Amino acid sequence: MNSKFIKELSDLVQNELISKEVALNIENYYKSKQEDSPNRLFTIFGVLGSLLVGLGIILILAHNWDNFSRTIKTVFAFIPLVIGQLIVGYTILKKKSSTWREASGTFLFFAVGACMALVAQIYNIPGDLSSLLLTWTLLCIPLIYLLKSNALALLSIVFTTYYACVYGYSFMSTSKTPWLYLLLFALIIPHYLMLLKERPKANITSIFNWLLPLSLVICLGTFVVSDNQAGFFMYIILFGLFYNIGKISFFETQNLRRNGYLIIGSLGTVILLLSTSFKWFWKEQINDVFVGSNEFYIALALFLCAFTVLLYLYSKNRLKELNVFQYVFIIFGILFLIGFSNVIIPTILINVLILSLGLIAIKTGVNKFHFGILNYGLLIITALVICRFFDSDISFVIRGLLFVIVGVGFFLTNYIMLKKINK
Repeated sequence: MNSKFIKELSDLVQNELISKEVALNIENYYKSKQEDSPNRLFTIFGVLGSLLVGLGIILILAHNWDNFSRTIKTVFAFIPLVIGQLIVGYTILKKKSSTWREASGTFLFFAVGACMALVAQIYNIPGDLSSLLLTWTLLCIPLIYLLKSNALALLSIVFTTYYACVYGYSFMSTSKTPWLYLLLFALIIPHYLMLLKERPKANITSIFNWLLPLSLVICLGTFVVSDNQAGFFMYIILFGLFYNIGKISFFETQNLRRNGYLIIGSLGTVILLLSTSFKWFWKEQINDVFVGSNEFYIALALFLCAFTVLLYLYSKNRLKELNVFQYVFIIFGILFLIGFSNVIIPTILINVLILSLGLIAIKTGVNKFHFGILNYGLLIITALVICRFFDSDISFVIRGLLFVIVGVGFFLTNYIMLKKINK
């Protein structure tokens, strides 16, 4: 226990604010909590140790690999896998600590991948990287629930995302739609829901709050086959979904840095709106978007999910204050349809929409006395001014004045906020 805390307890006893018995009970309570909680640092080093041992074995074998016969190579390929299974079995039977579960699970995860890769190389089994990643991840996902391992869940998310990128993006391989990514992602969700229920404010849960939406953001582009403009629409809806999930009371009551959904949704929305605020986006829109394409069905599914979350917030009285961020995906959908017949109207309204988002963020920052949100709103307006700097015919004098006004606005709003906080 913290020595400073013990000293504070003794001071309270000396000043007769609490009795010795109460102080002793408090001290014993916090000692029992420390004993029951796992040693996080030890767990981290256990996982890192498993990684280093696995890498060391691979390097030793790789140095002498060509000197071995095919049979010896096969035996060496299966040895780490067998060792990993034995350690995991021992961990489960003996009901070992979380450090054992995380370390043994991590070792077995990489042993599975190494065994598959080595056997394929020894016997010249045809295949590509995406099929290896898919099979590898599918084999290891059950270990998440067998060991209740957070490290395995994180590794599964990373490798699932890697599989989707390799399979779906044309710069890595032949571009195909990684539908099985959705299956792999869904198989990890029950572990995440368990964490939200049992450890809502734990650091590992916060990591999942960031990693899961980031995985979806990275992989959504693999489902865009032909129409890049429709891809913008899909991403706008996805970010709207994330933002509304972040506004659910369960997430909003937590520290902002733990709410990856809200931050990713807000930043993604603003960045995409700034990209679509230029005339070229609406002029180059492809008019042959047809019902039945990948983009159409995925956009429809995302829209239904985002709208359902919005209805849930309404049912919980979470939409009392007007927050345009929560309705951007609907507004952009209307403007997207208008853009097929008219270029000027959506271009103007997108700029108005971005300005309103900046003002709302400033208002929210002032109401909550939050400098981060306040300056975020100012940055949105500044980014909008910079974008118009490059595609408008305004004179340099007026442009310079705009920058001066924005700079003065930064100083004044922060100064006024500081004065209010000091009051």
